[in-house]
Amino acid sequence: MSMYHASVPVFVQMLTNLSAILDKAAAHAEAKKFDSANFLGMRLIADMLPLARQVQIACDHAKRATARLAGVEPPKHPDEEKSIDELKARIASVLDYLKTFKPAQIDGSEMKEISFPGGGSTRTYKGRQMLLHYTYPNFFFHVTTAYDILRSSGVDIGKADFAANAPAA
Repeated sequence: MSMYHASVPVFVQMLTNLSAILDKAAAHAEAKKFDSANFLGMRLIADMLPLARQVQIACDHAKRATARLAGVEPPKHPDEEKSIDELKARIASVLDYLKTFKPAQIDGSEMKEISFPGGGSTRTYKGRQMLLHYTYPNFFFHVTTAYDILRSSGVDIGKADFAANAPAA
């Protein structure tokens, strides 16, 4: 499998699903007559990051990993979203960015050495190792946690919402 197909389509699918889940959260809030922005500060447990940060970090992992594999600088997004619409706009911006990449920009990056700051030091990985063992766990953790926050808050979402839109084989 090519590095492009292991990265960009996966990120696009999951961020598209995350945006659709946020639509369901907004609809839930409207039906229950409360401000959907209340979701942004919700957490699964006190020491975990709130929904807004989960979405922001998922977006950051997708754009940064893709950029690193392609050897380009990712766009910067300030972490200032204060509404579901603003979170959805951030996702849309990252999706637009991801869709600019072509396979030739990323394929062949399996053994490319990639270094970046993280956790107070510099992390260095080969491309495949970064994608599979650093980016995937972090990206899916934050997408899943966002889903879990909304699900535990009563939003009518299920597994089909999380895994929807899988590309045809």
